Amino acid sequence: MAMSLPGKIIPNPEQLPALVLAYIGDAVYELAIRQYLVARGIVCVNQLHQETIKYVRADTQARVMHALKDELTEVEAAVARRGRNARSGHPPRGSDVISYRYSTGLESLVGYLYLSGQSERLGEILALARQVVEKDD
Repeated sequence: MAMSLPGKIIPNPEQLPALVLAYIGDAVYELAIRQYLVARGIVCVNQLHQETIKYVRADTQARVMHALKDELTEVEAAVARRGRNARSGHPPRGSDVISYRYSTGLESLVGYLYLSGQSERLGEILALARQVVEKDD
């Protein structure tokens, strides 16, 4: 399922601060997951919330990032690395610092792909992320 959201392509998004990319990527990733779950037929809001959590938790996103590492282009890997290395505060409860940093890397990558208008590649990354999560389900 391709991700298509309204938005304007931002020139040179790779030059934005990594945490700005992660901020956008967090929203895009969660919206994509919610859209995917609704398309699968989940319409009970409580169940949607519980299923969404499985995909967006920091430890899950870290697993996704590890699974993607050999699939990324040089530019994508650099964006993810900058996100991973960015100082972003304290990890959420139940998450360790390393997982939180890798999840920030994934969110930075998603934000970069979204802002640069690479919707086809974004769809591929989101599909791979879903596969990683569902394989472990």
